[in-house]
Amino acid sequence: MAATRIGVLGGSFNPAHSGHRAISLAALDALGLDEVWWLVSPGNPLKAARGDMAPLAARLASARVMARHTPIRVSDLEVRLGTRYTVDTIAKLTRRYPKKHFIWLMGADNLAQFDQWRGWRRIAREVPIAVIARPGYEHDARAAPAMGWLRRSIRPARQAKRWTKWRLPALVLLRFRLDPTSATRLRAADPAWQLRFAESPGNPPTLNVS
Repeated sequence: MAATRIGVLGGSFNPAHSGHRAISLAALDALGLDEVWWLVSPGNPLKAARGDMAPLAARLASARVMARHTPIRVSDLEVRLGTRYTVDTIAKLTRRYPKKHFIWLMGADNLAQFDQWRGWRRIAREVPIAVIARPGYEHDARAAPAMGWLRRSIRPARQAKRWTKWRLPALVLLRFRLDPTSATRLRAADPAWQLRFAESPGNPPTLNVS
């Protein structure tokens, strides 16, 4: 039986929105994935000083709603693993699920600041990375400090489905129909959005990935 191919999209999901859903579904097809896991972070170290981060429960609830009827699984795995940084999450994830193949999904905005992530070179040596274009970030992503180190590791997008065979580090740049939805704009338009996702007996439980 072939190993499960999983795309992992970590983030604040503050709130989850149609852009997260669109890039996840596009990545499923482009990379030949079985599932995409959304790891809703308990707190993003690069956004720790921000005062508009909704409670984890509300962000999980928004992600569950947005992921309905898709092969997207929503999890608070980082809470249960006790990790705060992606490098630690990936290390524990690959040890916990040795029979699964993982590829890390990130938007071009994250690649632009990837060099600020703790242990970013180690991340690139642990799992392949798929970078998905986002409106307004293409130039910053290609000029990112991390690209100086990763440029020789770029794989052709036409070979994206072969990612499990790539020697690491490996990076593929994917371009899909761009969804301009932004969590920042959604929060600005509806500062109290989290109240719509308050915990209630009707909310489904968070999925445990296994």
